[in-house]
Amino acid sequence: MAFAALAPAWGLLHRRCATATPFQSHAWLHSWWQSYGRPGRLRVVLVRSGRDLLAAAPLTLTRHPFPALVPLGGTVSDYGDVLLDDADDGRALTALTDALWTAARTALIDLREVRAGGAAERVYDRWPGPRRRVPDSLCLELPPVSMDELLTRLPSGKAQRVRAKLRKLSALGVARRTAGPGEAEAAVARLLELHRLQWQGRKVTPEHLRPRFREHLMRAVEPMVRSGDAVVTEFRIGEEVVAVDLTLLSPGLAGGYLYGAHPSLRERKADVAVILLDACATHTAAGSHGTLSLMRGDEPYKHHWRPDPAPSGRLLLARRRTAPLLSAALSDATARRHGKAALARLGERRP
Repeated sequence: MAFAALAPAWGLLHRRCATATPFQSHAWLHSWWQSYGRPGRLRVVLVRSGRDLLAAAPLTLTRHPFPALVPLGGTVSDYGDVLLDDADDGRALTALTDALWTAARTALIDLREVRAGGAAERVYDRWPGPRRRVPDSLCLELPPVSMDELLTRLPSGKAQRVRAKLRKLSALGVARRTAGPGEAEAAVARLLELHRLQWQGRKVTPEHLRPRFREHLMRAVEPMVRSGDAVVTEFRIGEEVVAVDLTLLSPGLAGGYLYGAHPSLRERKADVAVILLDACATHTAAGSHGTLSLMRGDEPYKHHWRPDPAPSGRLLLARRRTAPLLSAALSDATARRHGKAALARLGERRP
């Protein structure tokens, strides 16, 4: 498969694009395509100079509710983007924009979950046709510092309670260990089993329990660990693995993607959120990552840490002949936004 063969050149470009997230790594995207892709729908736009890959837009064609080219990675990816060499003098950007312009003759270019400052924003700025930027998901971020420094953001009373929780973990004998190359696949299998146990009988993201997601994650993480795009951390009490965390890494961010924790941890009064944030902060303490991302979602527990809002954007690009598709996408986005707001208000009124 031609996409699989791109791995070496893609990896080099990924390293030369400072705004790239782990969700634009070849291992993540190719694995996602194997689990979720539909034959005949792959659309990967490449810009080359000789053997060097200078820009790439990893897309797939969707036909419902209207023809659109959307980023590979789908809803299991927190960020979507294109890749553009940091050293580009503008020619690769122009070539990428021109290629997407050609693709937009028959489909809307619908770039979802673009992080602020992403390379796709440069394509948007250069786009010559109809375009619109609308809000997408809200992400929350903390500064890339150690756990001790994160505690200084909290009121003294809350900070003291977190320190007490950390001491509780030490008293329980919770020890962490990073899964090395060759161990990540088995560690991810344990993560997914613990994830199933912790959410048993409660509302959970259904996709995380499906075989295709399991296959994708187990296939993607091992090469990402080898390339430094992911870290899998196991937490043990004695010989028992009681929790597993998957943190994804790029120069721009370090963020906890998914975890599994045995229900016995809560029975032992161990604060799982503190365990995970403490582990994630070890990757940002040295300052090698731009932010500590709490990833997509506005869950209340994240706000305990006083994070900064970091909304992602949805970039809609069209030509005159596909402008009606842009209007349809805008109407759909507005309806969904109003629907979510109405559900939120209904939830606030319930006793």
